Amino acid sequence: MRIIRFFKNIFGDIMSTFTAVKRDLEMYVMLDPSVEKKWEVLVASVGFYAMMLYRISNLLWRWKLKFLALIVYAASRIITGVDIHPAARIEPGVVVDHGVGTVIGSTASIGSGTIIYHGVTLGARRIESGKRHPDIGRNVFIGSGAKVLGAVKVGDGARIGANAVVLNDVPAGAVAVGVPARILEKKQDDPEQLEVPTWIHGI
Repeated sequence: MRIIRFFKNIFGDIMSTFTAVKRDLEMYVMLDPSVEKKWEVLVASVGFYAMMLYRISNLLWRWKLKFLALIVYAASRIITGVDIHPAARIEPGVVVDHGVGTVIGSTASIGSGTIIYHGVTLGARRIESGKRHPDIGRNVFIGSGAKVLGAVKVGDGARIGANAVVLNDVPAGAVAVGVPARILEKKQDDPEQLEVPTWIHGI
């Protein structure tokens, strides 16, 4: 029975990894306006390659095959220019667009529906053990060159402007811009609407 359970767990892990890659691919088509067909992502998206290799390295990491995981991790950095640690926790359906220069630390987590542009760092503020990287919610937008540092939380649906440096928590649905990042005020005449600069996307 133990052997059967062991192989069932392995099969389940492999299938969940394939499902995650499939969901990533679907989100690339949904969130990248330059993409019309899935084959375009498969042929030309460096960010998708990086995510696919992360999925493999993360699977190996969870299986305690850390040496193999780190080999895949190193190969991915060389091939794609994207640095995603195998221990990071990334839900299915995350897009790393353009990708080059993006760094995601080992204790970071990212929710589904999030899009991350090139040059983004989800890093630590100081050298320390334990939790030291940010938790990014679902459906978050992180503009190119943005830095989210430390064990901060970015709420669902938040938007982080290009080149912003986030050092504190960002509430759900908020917009953070600047160095250090500040939360934009809502318009007084429309409490539900945020005033978002046109340059926030930074694409």
